[in-house]
Amino acid sequence: MWRASVLTIFPEMFPGPLGLSLAGKAMAAGLWGLDTIDIRAHATDRHRSVDDTPAGGGPGMVMRPDVLARALDAAAPATDERPRLLMSPRGIPLTQARVEALARGPGAIILCGRFEGVDERVIEGRLLQEVSIGDYVLSGGEIAACALIDACIRLLPGVMGKEASGAEESFGQGLLEYPQFTRPAVWEGHAIPEILTSGDHAKVAAWRRQEAERLTRERRPDLWTAYLERAGSSKRLRPKG
Repeated sequence: MWRASVLTIFPEMFPGPLGLSLAGKAMAAGLWGLDTIDIRAHATDRHRSVDDTPAGGGPGMVMRPDVLARALDAAAPATDERPRLLMSPRGIPLTQARVEALARGPGAIILCGRFEGVDERVIEGRLLQEVSIGDYVLSGGEIAACALIDACIRLLPGVMGKEASGAEESFGQGLLEYPQFTRPAVWEGHAIPEILTSGDHAKVAAWRRQEAERLTRERRPDLWTAYLERAGSSKRLRPKG
């Protein structure tokens, strides 16, 4: 079973949205599990301190390596094969490819940073992989951890209703998803594109592909460039008949 172990100073934030909808149903069905570890439980002073002033001066506080190491060691022994992740704005961006790789594995151990950050020594000493969900700063890693876990859970076998639903959405083929429509046929004077009600599946597929390419080109030039490069590489590698 895929299992997430989340280390946080706010354990009451979990499962939060992960206990609802698709993720919540999958948890109830035993398709994945969640452990929440209170970092403060591994502090040694009466105030349960997990942070201290930054070496060299500066604003804010930094999470202590000794407390975090005890929490990590208690959460998972050295033999635990799950990757150890630290949610951090300076981390490697989380992509769909990374999510797919994590979903294929046994789960993840996720440390939620707070304050000004985490002592670098525990990052190196416990082989933490820093992961970012975007170029912005949150109050802590908990929301980012929820996003990462949710993205993984929906890819687990038996979670989504149709296998195709995961392949056709944004990033599934390196493109953003095409526009979606449903009833009523006309809403506020705007009709569903005629081709989608034509019954011609080939034309529908071609329209969706064109729209996915258009949206990617307009909104995510970085993805569009990568898509074109992959398409060019596949053509070069294709054997000549």
